[in-house]
Amino acid sequence: MHRRTFLRTTVGAAASLAVASSLTERARAATAPFARPRVSEDVLSQHYPFVLPPLGYANDAVEPAVDAQTMSIHHDKHHATYVTNLNKALETQTALQGKTLRELLTGLATLPDGVRTTVRNNGGGHANHAMFWMLLAPGGAKTPSGALASAIVRDFGSVTACLAAMKTAGLGQFGSGWSWLMRDGGGKLTVRGLPNQDSPLTDGMRPVVGIDVWEHAYYLKYQNRRTEYLDAVLATVNWDAAAIAYA
Repeated sequence: MHRRTFLRTTVGAAASLAVASSLTERARAATAPFARPRVSEDVLSQHYPFVLPPLGYANDAVEPAVDAQTMSIHHDKHHATYVTNLNKALETQTALQGKTLRELLTGLATLPDGVRTTVRNNGGGHANHAMFWMLLAPGGAKTPSGALASAIVRDFGSVTACLAAMKTAGLGQFGSGWSWLMRDGGGKLTVRGLPNQDSPLTDGMRPVVGIDVWEHAYYLKYQNRRTEYLDAVLATVNWDAAAIAYA
């Protein structure tokens, strides 16, 4: 065999093996049991200095719903900035440095005027995104079951109606914000859109499923087609993670 032909064949075969290996790993991740059940809760238990947790899966693991470039920028840049700004806001607030993120968000109204808005925006951004990554994690059920499914049927009539309500809330959120499925203290579920990085925790609610509708979450792939993005992400939700949040 001619040397050039040999090299071309060898390189092509190596590339094919690499692609096949990547596809195998992605297929394995898509069917693997959900293994990151406490990431969101762990972040809510953090106190100053706050730390950005790793994404926990490959940037392309959620394709085609979320492309690898968007995932990388969203986690490594946007989420990281919320953590940095939250730490900066609390640098001189020694009385607040021992409070967990959950305590800061549930007690937002009691915080000093000088840091309240910064904690609301950046603390909320940290908590919201930690949940979002968990809800997008490969593996796990693609439809709700158990107690969460029963609660959804009780409060919305059907899973389809619940998803439609979340989509409507996401489309109806003017500008940046989130579409939330949340539960109150009695376990009743409701859907609501919240602006910016506001957390359901601040309103005394427990977040169950949150869909980010900030443009940076989808614009590289979907541009202004928020409807397509919502359809894709709602079809990707890891309902095992949502069940943990509900419980």
